[in-house]
Amino acid sequence: MAEQPRIYSIKELNRYIRMKMESDNLLSDVWLRGEISNFTHHSSGHMYFTLKDRDSKIKSIMFASHNQRLPFIPKEGAKVIARGNVSVYERDGNYQFYVTAMQPDGIGSLYLAYEQLKAKLEAEGLFAAARKRPIPRFPRAIGVITSPTGAAVRDIIITLQRRYPSIPILIYPVLVQGAQAAPSIVKAIESMNRFAETDVLIVGRGGGSLEELWAFNEEAVARSIAGSAIPVISAVGHETDYTIADFAADLRAATPTAAAELAVPNIAELKQQLQRQKQRIVQSMRYLVQDEKEKLNRIRRSPFFMHPRKYLLEQAQRHDRLKEQLERRTRMIAEKGYLRISRLRASLAAHHPGERAAFAAKRLESASNRLEQAMTAVVKNKKQTLHGSIRQLDALSPLKVMARGYSLVYDEREKTLIKSIAEVRPGDAVTVKVADGQLDCLVRSLKGERSDGSNE
Repeated sequence: MAEQPRIYSIKELNRYIRMKMESDNLLSDVWLRGEISNFTHHSSGHMYFTLKDRDSKIKSIMFASHNQRLPFIPKEGAKVIARGNVSVYERDGNYQFYVTAMQPDGIGSLYLAYEQLKAKLEAEGLFAAARKRPIPRFPRAIGVITSPTGAAVRDIIITLQRRYPSIPILIYPVLVQGAQAAPSIVKAIESMNRFAETDVLIVGRGGGSLEELWAFNEEAVARSIAGSAIPVISAVGHETDYTIADFAADLRAATPTAAAELAVPNIAELKQQLQRQKQRIVQSMRYLVQDEKEKLNRIRRSPFFMHPRKYLLEQAQRHDRLKEQLERRTRMIAEKGYLRISRLRASLAAHHPGERAAFAAKRLESASNRLEQAMTAVVKNKKQTLHGSIRQLDALSPLKVMARGYSLVYDEREKTLIKSIAEVRPGDAVTVKVADGQLDCLVRSLKGERSDGSNE
């Protein structure tokens, strides 16, 4: 049995075709040239129209979020170059062109170059607000770089002279249109910076088409303006004209006349400000003088100036009281000083070296006498003790006993004193010490005594 084919809904088919179109690299970002027809600007802000050429046409839509940035108002029959993507509107099954950007045809290539250069320089930070310098409030001289024959230079000079008549104006004539315009403008900016005779540069020209203003969209001019050491006011075209030079300059003016107004203050306004300041100062001085006068009058009416003798007498009395207090305090201080000096003298006398030496000598003499007496008593006591000990030793001396006929017997081998017959045996050699020497003897026999006194 043959396989049944899959059947799609119309919505599924349209969605498939839409996805195919949106995934195509060419159709996702395409530029078209054509003529606008059936143009409708809906109340929602979206623009609906048809782009056509001699051979074909395509439905188009430009949403409000994109057409708000359009530099012109599209009209029926206008030839344009549009950028966008091609997709399918699923509900109707129609493919259409979704426009994201659009420019009148004829300047499309210039506009693309303009946008590309603008994006490049902006990415480099050349347009950053942080690098822009303030315009001096009271410049010493103004440099004007423009065509010497155009209406712009006349408008600038007239406006500068009207607003600030004393300001020197240095005009550097340049080409403002054509192939040599950009190098001419760059050379002028560099020369003005090298001469360093001005505080502000006005660079610009009158209005014109994109091609006529193109010199101020050149990269060299933009970099020269951004690199200028002198602050630059850009004044190119009319209020609706925006060039790369406007973004690179330190200040953008809508017209050359507006540039002159931004470059210098209005002398008439300054005079009015000075006059108002003068009036305020004069008024303040009047108030101050009046206030000081009132203070002076109050002082003049004060009792001191009305009755000066009374205050002089009071001051004289006060002087006398102060004099008496001073004298009294002086005497008290002097007396205290005398008493303190007397105490110090007494203390000094008590601590005089001579007095202390005499006192020390008396103490030394007294101590010496006490020491001598103590030593005499100690020696006498020691002598008595010694004599007593000598008599006691003499009484206890064995020599004294031996002198009365007693002797000491020693063991000849042990050299010890024999105190009992039990310590010797017959035949032992002994030594007998007498008062005048010793006897070497031999024990022949032993005789002892019993406890009752009889001999053994």
